Amino acid sequence: MTTKTYMAKNGELTPKWFVVDLSGKVLGRAATKIATVLMGKHRPEYTPHVDTGDYVIVINAADVRVTGNNKLTNKVYTRYTGYPSGLKSVTLGDMLDTYPERVISEAVRRMLPKNRLGTAMLKKLKVFPGSEHNHQAQQPEEMEI
Repeated sequence: MTTKTYMAKNGELTPKWFVVDLSGKVLGRAATKIATVLMGKHRPEYTPHVDTGDYVIVINAADVRVTGNNKLTNKVYTRYTGYPSGLKSVTLGDMLDTYPERVISEAVRRMLPKNRLGTAMLKKLKVFPGSEHNHQAQQPEEMEI
């Protein structure tokens, strides 16, 4: 008796669309679920070297919450502009006030593979700060976190 392992190929699986409402949800726990769906680990056809994930639409990103006493002031996002003395840093609280969609996408990006495949997976993440999104034509399904 021979058994063969199934390996998915590019374009073989049709991706689904999911909507996630993050109002009142914890940032890290939601990011792990979203990263799992983007990678395709929730499907039985998961193949590590092929993008078998689904699209995820995140709404109410501004209403996400974090655990911990001082995380809003102590957690700092840093980036470098490329110019001399170009180190920029902003706290989590300030980032949530100005660009809440960047907080979600950064948390998910850091949980994805650090290669071209991870970049392709991150492009399937659509984050909106409010409750409205413009992807109704894809008929997304509701996903519970």
